Amino acid sequence: MICKAEIKLTGDEYAGFYSCGLTMLGSSTMRRFTSVQEKDGLFEAVSEDGLKLSTRTTKSTVSDAYEVRTSFTNLSPKAVTLEMITSFLLPDIKADRVHRILSFWSAEGRVKADNLVDLNMEHSWNHMAFRVEKFGNVGSMPVRKYFPFVALEDSETKVFIAVQLYSPASWQIELTVRRDDTVTLSGGIADRDFGAWSKKVLPGQTFEAPMAVFAQGSTLEEACAKLVCAQQPAISPIDEDMGIVFNEYCTTWGNPTIDNLKKLADQIAGKGIKYLVMDSGWYSDCGYWWEYRGEWSINKKRFPNGLKELADYVRNKGMIPGIWFEFETVGYKADAFGDADHLIQKDGVPLTIGGARFWNMEDPYVREYLKRNVTDRLKEDGFGYIKVDYNDTLGIGCDGDEAPGENLRRKVLATQAFFRTMREEIPDLVIENCSSGGHRLEPSFMQLASQASFSDAHEILSLPIIAANLHRVIQPRQSQIWAVLRAADSRERIFYSMCATFLGRMGLSGDVYDLNEEQWKLLEGAIAFYKEAAPIIKNGTTTQILTNVKRYNAPEGCQLVVRSYEDKILCVFHRFEHSCTLEEFCKAHYFELPAGTVLHSYGEAACDFSAEAAILQM
Repeated sequence: MICKAEIKLTGDEYAGFYSCGLTMLGSSTMRRFTSVQEKDGLFEAVSEDGLKLSTRTTKSTVSDAYEVRTSFTNLSPKAVTLEMITSFLLPDIKADRVHRILSFWSAEGRVKADNLVDLNMEHSWNHMAFRVEKFGNVGSMPVRKYFPFVALEDSETKVFIAVQLYSPASWQIELTVRRDDTVTLSGGIADRDFGAWSKKVLPGQTFEAPMAVFAQGSTLEEACAKLVCAQQPAISPIDEDMGIVFNEYCTTWGNPTIDNLKKLADQIAGKGIKYLVMDSGWYSDCGYWWEYRGEWSINKKRFPNGLKELADYVRNKGMIPGIWFEFETVGYKADAFGDADHLIQKDGVPLTIGGARFWNMEDPYVREYLKRNVTDRLKEDGFGYIKVDYNDTLGIGCDGDEAPGENLRRKVLATQAFFRTMREEIPDLVIENCSSGGHRLEPSFMQLASQASFSDAHEILSLPIIAANLHRVIQPRQSQIWAVLRAADSRERIFYSMCATFLGRMGLSGDVYDLNEEQWKLLEGAIAFYKEAAPIIKNGTTTQILTNVKRYNAPEGCQLVVRSYEDKILCVFHRFEHSCTLEEFCKAHYFELPAGTVLHSYGEAACDFSAEAAILQM
């Protein structure tokens, strides 16, 4: 299948037929191209005055999926301004359903399926007027309300076509119907209408759109698995073994000290945990960690001898020390909050959102400041792991020498460049991609990190539901899932929490020094099971996410996730309120459990809000 593309230049005629403001497809810009060729995966359109639009579709080297790269080159004698460019355009798709993946804070990954007829996406009686369903996101949190993902389903032929956009800032996806009942599926940077974006392209210049990847399958899970497999994250060499993380945030709640972290290191040493990560609150002597973000002076009340003492202590206990930063943000009590010349501005004043401002990551001064305070600290103090947080969005755009949406896009690309710089200076560095949990679980950010915070769902009941749903958009080997342990946890609650971590990377927190002997045995059993399951989590394919759950806050029913690798299968089963046994659940959903030999098992799903997992040999 050859993917196509479209652009819209300012000054050119819009398509009409009630589409202006809904879509920029079908404009007179595309009539400029008098020479159009489609051959060997290349779509190329050239105008007589030297404009060239190219889209190359290539088979992924690691998956049964296709990568799409679109570029626009201006070889004319005059500058032109793009106000829309698609990353991909797939015409004439036969489909009757659309699948989208929703996301809000601590509620990531819910699948939304709609019949196209329910969206009023039937062609007009004379095949002239556009039908448009357009969705996306504006801002610097690319996963907010929607993931940059879509899948079209033909329920008659059981064919799914799914697409992921690799767009770290504002993006859009469009479904359009005009002639007959086939769908044109397109997407890319959020355009001038949707994201206040335009881009001036000078003579001789080329502009490249964000990459897209598409795949086909006979089920939604199959198509999604191909997209996820196509992602190629920059996993740190020391993180290839799926090491377990302990993050102390749900232990100290932003109040780490040298004494409580030493106590924690003593408690978890020798338990099979690879990383001990110190979260927020280690900086500034003055007060609440949230208010002083951006002021990276060490809190001498909490760490009188500096942070190297902590890093050395953790390493001497056989673990790799980690540290939290939110380096793009400046809290309202930090000294840099008034440093307007180096902060992102909107309407001529620093952009302020919820008591925070944001560094201009394109500014050489800012890059040097962050080198001294972030990269140099990692190297000098001996941290091998960094959790990069980001806790708000810049909105539709900001000031600069181009349109607000383009200025925003450049700021985010500069942030990604800093991620790369950290790895260049510290090749083994393990980077955790966090944005209030899951707001940056987008492929281009995920490719810069070893791991990601799957959500800020620390202890809530929907935690295993979110963890399962994210299999459709990110690789489970990168999805770090919280299991927060408390002294009051029952046997069933520990099974419930720990089995969720088998759906990704095990991430521990909580009051582990208050656990009794029986609780520690349950935790140690989960760690042992996780290490046996790690190859399946890392290399496998998720074939089933079977559930009847409707609500995240008050889940009812059950969930079964099946993931296979070579001759082994990992099954993880959770029960919620008003649940049933695994056998009853499978029977009700006409699903036959794999009939292999049980090699390892953990947990017991004997009642509501309990769980069990098994590794089968086939």
